[in-house]
Amino acid sequence: MTCRICGAELPDGAMFCGECGSSTSATPESRRRPDPRPGDTTVIERPVRRNSGVISIPVDGFRAATAIEQADGAGGELLASAAPATAIAARFALAFSTGETRMVFGTGLIGRRPLPQPGEVFDHLVQIADRSLSVSKTHVEFGDHDGTFWIADRFSGNGTIVRRPDDGAMRCEPGRRYLVPRGSRVELAEQFFVVS
Repeated sequence: MTCRICGAELPDGAMFCGECGSSTSATPESRRRPDPRPGDTTVIERPVRRNSGVISIPVDGFRAATAIEQADGAGGELLASAAPATAIAARFALAFSTGETRMVFGTGLIGRRPLPQPGEVFDHLVQIADRSLSVSKTHVEFGDHDGTFWIADRFSGNGTIVRRPDDGAMRCEPGRRYLVPRGSRVELAEQFFVVS
């Protein structure tokens, strides 16, 4: 008696092959499994999307172009960052639903208790008082791109929605940066702020 799958010699009365483990009643046709993948390629037409305001910039850190001066302890020389000295960081006023207004520039985090990841450096950590706990501890990251405010949802629990004055509402995909023109409202669950 021989195995119909691998051809190995089998003792009389064997129920399984000792070489390949197949049943003695198995045939090559019964061992073939149908391919679950489709046999044809279908072209899917993508709908035309409106400008989402997403900007693509390196994740390893976008810092506003501001000159940072530090006094050198020994000689009193001034050291400047790689940014040109003529660059001026845009300032934005964030008017929160809690009644507070915060002037910001450069980069920052907003949340109930914002905390940077190891190695991250921000200009601002903006804390929101939210008794309902609908806002995540670190809800969004923000920054300045060519004079326009941007935000990125930091994988918050309740998500982030941007309402632009001329473009309606848009739910932010976590980890992507969205341009937020002045006059827009950014909703962080049950709280919000307006950029001006």
